[in-house]
Amino acid sequence: MNWASWTTLGVFAGTGGVRTEEVGVVSGDLTVHTTWTEGQAEVAVQYSGASDWFTLAGSPVPCPSEEESRAFHQRVVEAVRAGGGATVPVPHTVE
Repeated sequence: MNWASWTTLGVFAGTGGVRTEEVGVVSGDLTVHTTWTEGQAEVAVQYSGASDWFTLAGSPVPCPSEEESRAFHQRVVEAVRAGGGATVPVPHTVE
């Protein structure tokens, strides 16, 4: 089984925060975590320094490779910084 994960600390959510499955909108200083396994990327956020993780709305999404999942993680971080009730961005594949 192939897998990879990335974590970015200290991502300040833009105005309007991000939408989660469990608690609705969260905002402030967040940690963003993406796990890729078997062609799928799962994204979770937490308040930096907290222990509870929340699934970002729209997760999981299909993501065919580890390389693409790394680029996808960066797009998620950018979406969190943009705020506006952000959800998981639609991944695009390299053809």
